[in-house]
Parts: sequence; structure tokens; C-alpha cells
Amino acid sequence: MTGRYDETEGQGPEEPVVVRDRRRIDPLTGEVRPAAPEAEPKDGPKHAAPTEEPVEPLQPVEPEPTAHAGPGLGDSIVDDSVSVATGLEKELTERTADLQRLQAEYANYRKRVDRDREQVVAGAKASVVNDLLPLLDDLERAEQHGDLTGAFKAVGEKLVGSLQRSGLEAFGAEGEPFDPSVHEAVQHSTSPDVTGPTVTTVMRRGYRFGERVLRAALVGVTDHEPGGSTTEPIDQPVGGELPLEGELFDENNR
Repeated sequence: MTGRYDETEGQGPEEPVVVRDRRRIDPLTGEVRPAAPEAEPKDGPKHAAPTEEPVEPLQPVEPEPTAHAGPGLGDSIVDDSVSVATGLEKELTERTADLQRLQAEYANYRKRVDRDREQVVAGAKASVVNDLLPLLDDLERAEQHGDLTGAFKAVGEKLVGSLQRSGLEAFGAEGEPFDPSVHEAVQHSTSPDVTGPTVTTVMRRGYRFGERVLRAALVGVTDHEPGGSTTEPIDQPVGGELPLEGELFDENNR
């Protein structure tokens, strides 16, 4: 005979059913319920996982400067800032010297150009005046012969005045000391009336334009002529004495 199996056999007392209302808002009043403390589990409180606090990054710690700290082994004793400043000053000095040299060269170049320009202008004027010298010779000869009169004389005087104002200068007059650099001697004579080589005759007048001699003057030169030698008087005999033979011979030779 089989007995009836009871499912409840071997089981302990049943646990009561607990219903918890976890609604935050009360359905009756409509108010928010206060938060209920959570029940701890039967097996005891569990240890909460430790929270990690943010770790700030470590800042590099600069060593404090010492009062008399010297350079370490293998370190340079020259300050980089000082070397850079020295290099800039050296470069500035070199550039300043280059600029001064260029300025001096440019100043010399301008002076040379101005001097060359003046020489070119003076050379052109001298060339034009040199072509007019035969005309001046004709005017001078006409004046010497009395043919330079009337309107012809007025034109000649204006021409000579214009050339003189531009820098033309005549030289070669009687009585001037002879100068071989501006005089060309074509005649020579001597005279005791002059003390040295002197221009006594002018065949053709010379001209200079500024410092340039356009034409030398054709002149006659007279040199100094020393006077004739005088004979010394013979000493008269003293006290009736006759001169010796040697003395007499010397006096006869005189």
C-alpha cells in the first residue's frame, strides 16, 4: 500500500510574502515620497568599492639657485645671451663699416664725375676759342695798321670782350721775363741794358684759356751783355827805382 506523498514534507516554515511599494509618488496624495533607506542584505553589509580620487600631475620642481653656484663639470662658462649680443654687435660694426666705405666711394665717384664734366666743358670751350685765334690775329694786325674803324671795330671789340669774359687771356708783351713754357724764342740778341733774358720783340701774341695754354707767343729774346774789361794802371816807380824784369814782363803782357 502506497502512502500519499506530501510535497511539504521535509520543508521548513514558509517565509511571509512582503510587498514593498517603491513608487515615488503616493497615488492617494500625489506627493513625492521620501526616499526609504535601503535594507541591508542578510549576509551583512557589503564593502563599497573605494572611489578613485583624481590624481593631479606632478609639476617639475626647479632647483633653488644657490648664491655662489658655479658651472658644473663640462658646462660652458660663457653665457649664451652674452655671446649672441657680442655676435650682433660685431655684425652691426661690420655692416656700419661697409656702409661708410660705400658712402666714401660714392662721394669720390661724384667728385670724379663732376671733375670730368668740368674738364669736358672746359675742353670744348677751349677748342672753340682755339679756332677763333686766327681771327683775333687779323683784328690785331688791322688795328696796328689803322684799318680797324667804324662798325668793324665795334664788332671786333665785342668779340674780344666775349672771349675774355669766357676765360681767354692774352700774354706776350715787350719787357716780360722770358719763360720757355709760354714763350717761343725765334730771335736772340744781347744788350747791357737788360739784367736777364727778356722779351724785346713780339711777333705773335700767345693765349691761354684757364690753365691751358692754347698757343705760345713768338718773341725775340735779349740776354744781358757784360761790359768790356778794364786794364789796371801800372804802378809808378817809387824813389826812382825801376821795376824788376819779371814785373816789367808782366806789365807788358797786360
